[in-house]
Amino acid sequence: MTSILHLSYRAGPILRLQNPLLSRICPRATPTPSTTGSFLQASRYLRTMAGITIPTTQAAIQISRTGGPEVLEYHTSLPVPTPGPGEVLIKNNLSGVNYIDTYFRTGLYQSPKPEILGREGAGIIVALGSGPNPQGFKVGDRVAWLNTGGYAEYSVAQAEKRVVRIPEGISDEQALSVLLSGITTLSLVKEAYPVQKGDWILVHAAAGGAGFLMTQMLKDIGAKVIGTAGGPEKAELVKSLGADVVIDYKSPEGANWLGKVMEVTGGEGVAAVYDSVGKDTWEDSIKAVKRKGTMVFFGNASGPVPPLNIQLLSAKNIKVLRTSLFGYIATQEEFDYYTNELFNMVKSGKLKTRLHKIYPLEQAAQAHIDLEGRKTTGKLLLRP
Repeated sequence: MTSILHLSYRAGPILRLQNPLLSRICPRATPTPSTTGSFLQASRYLRTMAGITIPTTQAAIQISRTGGPEVLEYHTSLPVPTPGPGEVLIKNNLSGVNYIDTYFRTGLYQSPKPEILGREGAGIIVALGSGPNPQGFKVGDRVAWLNTGGYAEYSVAQAEKRVVRIPEGISDEQALSVLLSGITTLSLVKEAYPVQKGDWILVHAAAGGAGFLMTQMLKDIGAKVIGTAGGPEKAELVKSLGADVVIDYKSPEGANWLGKVMEVTGGEGVAAVYDSVGKDTWEDSIKAVKRKGTMVFFGNASGPVPPLNIQLLSAKNIKVLRTSLFGYIATQEEFDYYTNELFNMVKSGKLKTRLHKIYPLEQAAQAHIDLEGRKTTGKLLLRP
């Protein structure tokens, strides 16, 4: 009997399971017409013959309103999600914490409530939805994924363009350190502004999860990097990555970081600025861009930027981009390119990962406090 499980169910007292044997075991369950898969026991748990146990309820972090970290609510009996057509159900070993999660929490980005936060995770596929499976995923595959609902024991994700097998030799921690943040940064230096050898590039928050990776990518290309960071420890970290110039904006001289940028570039400015900070750096970042240069904006860590006076761009013919990750991985080919490139860079040693801390799932609020307090370097993860 096959051990691959195809299921469709709704958590609660009535389960709908794709298994022809179930109607003889649990009359309250309604089998669907296209039934395949292993024997399932209808109780609090659904069991496959492969020995994988899927509960009907799970622990997760949910928000029912917007606000500060206090709105992150730890629940222990939320429904395990159902994999739909073309989806997979993943038992998460780790879930990523990213700044974008705080945007949904605060309401800067709108989303329906209640909501389970989290945009990425890593774990094991425990069930497949119905329909085609062109990627050939199997129950038991170790994968990393991008979707919603990551702060949970179980998550569903669309198999196409959102789920990738983790290669041998790469840990779950490494995979999540370069998934969302890594695809974001690699697409920025490859496509938002295609960096060339010898370019002067300014990277804000260079010790953060994205900046840490981007600085290494830029040096691998051969760019000259100016990295900003807050505090001597973070500045030393950025220096260790090979940045040509490091500016500690918390130091007395760091307050005039724009002046330093113009000084080291001979008054010309940089070919591109990569700015994930937002409100606090936006105006001077535009001033730091050279003639015909590019301003790439991809975050709001200090708050949303004010309305742009477009006349500021005309003096030097500056281009401004506000990027979206999924605009760069709209096809399977693009998703495969970026994930393969990142994993190869990790395996070859070109790209180092840095883990700040793994928090228990129930401490997600503390992870947000630390992240927003700019107390972190590298990646933050949750352990469901």
